[in-house]
Amino acid sequence: MNSSEIADIIKKYRRVAVVGASPRANRPSNQVTSYLLDSGFEVFPVNPGQNKILGCRCYPDLKSVPPPLEIIDIFRRAELVGPVVDEAITRGAKVVWMQEGIVNEEAAARALAAGLKVVMDRCLKIEHYNFNGLGG
Repeated sequence: MNSSEIADIIKKYRRVAVVGASPRANRPSNQVTSYLLDSGFEVFPVNPGQNKILGCRCYPDLKSVPPPLEIIDIFRRAELVGPVVDEAITRGAKVVWMQEGIVNEEAAARALAAGLKVVMDRCLKIEHYNFNGLGG
């Protein structure tokens, strides 16, 4: 996906389910969640072991997140992405976003075939930061 397509996603969608969100401040998923909240996104942390993360209600799984689902930001190992992507498809999400270091071509192909946009191996925080002219 090119920078212009990523910019379109960042402009268009404001609801983000963060799958694999962590309550620990030193974890990238926590830092991204915090940044998204500070940037005005509506964020839905997904972690079955937590009730709240950064003051937000935490959901046990993607199917529990209230609709509509827009961006599904995935912080899971590549081999665990498939079921998350399948649930995103079932729930009618618009975008599957696999964070830096996460690539799953098979899951991405299923999402694309179902009409979702797919971003892999990119950080939503960094892309949003750069898009808004804050980086550099």
